[in-house]
Amino acid sequence: MEELRVLLAILIGIAARLAYPILITAIVVYFLRRLDARWQSEAQHPPVKVEKPACWEIKGCLPARSQECPGRTSPLPCWQALRTPNGYLREECLGCAIFVKAPAPRPV
Repeated sequence: MEELRVLLAILIGIAARLAYPILITAIVVYFLRRLDARWQSEAQHPPVKVEKPACWEIKGCLPARSQECPGRTSPLPCWQALRTPNGYLREECLGCAIFVKAPAPRPV
């Protein structure tokens, strides 16, 4: 009888040792799938149309400079069009009145 109790204790220990990590992994997978489904549904919505300020007029740029400006030729606002290659905003944009007064995007 004692051998059966020892065997049962060992089996319960092994089951608990395997069950907890599997249960935690299943919970994490469940929440990650829900998060992915939410992101997929958000990606289906069309982007919100934002009115683009005429920064070249507000800043008083010369006509020759404003014709070459990526902020004028891009459909994006000027601070988005002038991002650095790694995606950061330029220092001059962070303090610009056009960027500071821009409306924050609203969640859909």
